[in-house]
Amino acid sequence: MKFDDHRQIQNLIYRYPYLLDAGRLPEMGELFAHADIYIDGSLAIRSDAGAVADLWARYVQIYPNGTPRTHHIATNLIIEDDGPDVIRAHSYVLVVQNPPGVPLNPITAGDYLDRFVKVGDVWRFSERRVGNDLFGDMAHHLREPMNIRDDNPPQRWEDV
Repeated sequence: MKFDDHRQIQNLIYRYPYLLDAGRLPEMGELFAHADIYIDGSLAIRSDAGAVADLWARYVQIYPNGTPRTHHIATNLIIEDDGPDVIRAHSYVLVVQNPPGVPLNPITAGDYLDRFVKVGDVWRFSERRVGNDLFGDMAHHLREPMNIRDDNPPQRWEDV
């Protein structure tokens, strides 16, 4: 893997929280225009940027400032070759939120398992597996409750 490949993958992973936390859901959805999205182990969306933006808009509370008043903190990034022009990555995510009148709180933590393919000289997401397994008070974050199993083990590439 070349340094530029690593840099592009890292930037894609970090661009997602930047756009989501800014409330820029259509742009965030574009990151996954060619990707399958799995939530809680089930396929939620297959290669559809608009459907990604719509799903997040359906669930994520947006405040008058145009944002969900969150910071998604991606850490512990591991990037590995997974074949010719294919890379996989694992990162942790911690989400903190500070809605009006509520103290800053961690609201969820988990893992992202991502796959990327190289098209020409550009890397793009081909798969994201969202595996949040720790939860705080999500009442100010979600518009409607999601059906998330409370017995979810942390995600590992060996299990998918």
